[in-house]
Amino acid sequence: MDINEFITRFNKIKKLGFIKSLRKGPTGVGKTLETYLGIKENNINLPDLEGAELKAHRYNSDNMITLFTFNRGAWIMDPLEAVKRYGTKDINGRLGLYFTMSFTQNSAGLYLYLENDAVSVRHIDGNVLVRWKFSDLQEQFNNKIPALVLVYARSEFRGDDEYFEFYKALLLKGTTKDILKESIKNGVILIDLRLHDKGTMARNHGTGFRVHEKDLPLIFSMSEVIA
Repeated sequence: MDINEFITRFNKIKKLGFIKSLRKGPTGVGKTLETYLGIKENNINLPDLEGAELKAHRYNSDNMITLFTFNRGAWIMDPLEAVKRYGTKDINGRLGLYFTMSFTQNSAGLYLYLENDAVSVRHIDGNVLVRWKFSDLQEQFNNKIPALVLVYARSEFRGDDEYFEFYKALLLKGTTKDILKESIKNGVILIDLRLHDKGTMARNHGTGFRVHEKDLPLIFSMSEVIA
């Protein structure tokens, strides 16, 4: 389905008003939209539309999504050494670095540091753990999400059943180094470290770059109402 076909089908869905969710829980909004659009659910990592991802958003929801993960060539300190030096223990006694980073130092003495061309995680002892160039983040972003169709839905419950009114669709495209820099600086994009000690190495689940669904239009270069 291309964008023009999506617009035609979505405008028909808008005219239906509130429709009953086809699945209970957080994924109900996406399942319902895709079903009414005629998109079959699958687990293949391909765009939902030609050249664009599709995301359904409950209006006023504070849900977050992971834009992408990125570690390639970013670590300055050996990850296992970083875990052993600055990690904290989980309930099983395993050392790990599982932090949502900010520009204020956390309990482990780690904080974000903004440079002209990069953002890094540093420790108050002066060590730099990991550093991401904005040019690399821009490339990863544009490869992962070249375009996104963001659909807004009002939600209401009637008894135990949730109903959605799909009322607006935005086409979002591209980003820049400056947008990413400002988004990280202002806390729109959050950076999650996710690694732990696995004995002879660090098990890294991929540093997550996350955003609240409602803030998605802020991190793209172009935002256009298409339906």
